[in-house]
Amino acid sequence: MPVYEYTALDIKGKATSGIIDAESPLIARQRLRASKTFPVSIKEVSDIATKKEPRSFLIFSYFKRVRPSEVTIMTRQLATLVGAGFPLVSALDSLIPQTRSQTFKKILAKIKDSIVEGNSFARSLSLYPGTFSSLYVNMVRAGETSGALEIVLERLADITEKQQALKHRIRSALAYPVFMSLVGVIVLFLLLTFIVPSITSIFTDMKQVLPAPTRFLIGISGFFKTYWWIIFVVIGMILLTLRGIKKTVKGHYFFDKTKLLLPRFGILTKKLAVARFARTLGSLLENGVSMLPALGIVKNIVENVLIADVIEEASQEVGKGQGLGSALAESKIFPDPSIQMIQVGEQSGELEAMLNKIADVFENEVETSVMSMTSLLEPVMILVMGIIVGFIVLSICLPIFEMNQLIK
Repeated sequence: MPVYEYTALDIKGKATSGIIDAESPLIARQRLRASKTFPVSIKEVSDIATKKEPRSFLIFSYFKRVRPSEVTIMTRQLATLVGAGFPLVSALDSLIPQTRSQTFKKILAKIKDSIVEGNSFARSLSLYPGTFSSLYVNMVRAGETSGALEIVLERLADITEKQQALKHRIRSALAYPVFMSLVGVIVLFLLLTFIVPSITSIFTDMKQVLPAPTRFLIGISGFFKTYWWIIFVVIGMILLTLRGIKKTVKGHYFFDKTKLLLPRFGILTKKLAVARFARTLGSLLENGVSMLPALGIVKNIVENVLIADVIEEASQEVGKGQGLGSALAESKIFPDPSIQMIQVGEQSGELEAMLNKIADVFENEVETSVMSMTSLLEPVMILVMGIIVGFIVLSICLPIFEMNQLIK
């Protein structure tokens, strides 16, 4: 059924807008008038999730994308309505007007129409992979099959809320150091480009040999003043080159391998991937998804090619009858505590609960590590800035001291 975007006036003459699904524009107008809303303009909207945006508009499509927080809120509300006895179509119909994002409204309207046409909820969600992940779709499919859709939706909301809360805490911890680093770089750029050249211009008229630090500072500031635009061009070219390399298979593999090998950051990356792996796999198993399909889903959400390959190899070994813990232990990538906890869960028959405990443990360790790293970053940044500013001051003062000695 087509979806139409409209602008209209309500009974009080106040302008309003929204979307409505109808067989034709005429029927859409009739429905709006029946609800005491008087349409001003109506136009059909296309399926934005499957339509490919031109490359020149990719930056605009980024701002139009559906945020994970919007999906989480919708999932929680949908679970509440379905649990209260609302039919799925009626529940979606109630949620569409409450959704703030016009993009998400259109997607939900299309999903509702797909369900009305006879498709399952999971099948309708799978048409929008950019909004609903494979984890989301497969858990909904398991909920529909088992008849416990509201329970699955509640668990989905819990999973996404925990993941977003962790990301928010990490970003909050990194926000101050990143901001201070940016401010420091800007201040140094302004010093070297505008302030230092005006001071050091005094020394250019002197007929004496300047100290080495002063000559070095004059050369650096002169380069910044004349060729400052080259710096931005070079940085832009480097970023574009790295982005292009990362899009290749070998480049992606190289970057992911480098992440795991970096001191401290590599351990942090492993722990974060293990936490995501354990949380997702535990939720899938709890909701009736068998081990092999669950591992196939989980390997796509760890966000690291090497770890995904390890999970794929472990899945093949599990298919041959080997335990999950033993299969993962062969790779030497998963931390030993996580392997031991998985093996204990398999032996006790409580693998799902143990996986959730693993996720809790490693999420807490990641948060603690990030907090300790950021606490070290602040004094390091102050020290580096102090050394650079001290060098600038010393380079300017040295010729002045020499002049005073000549005068005496």
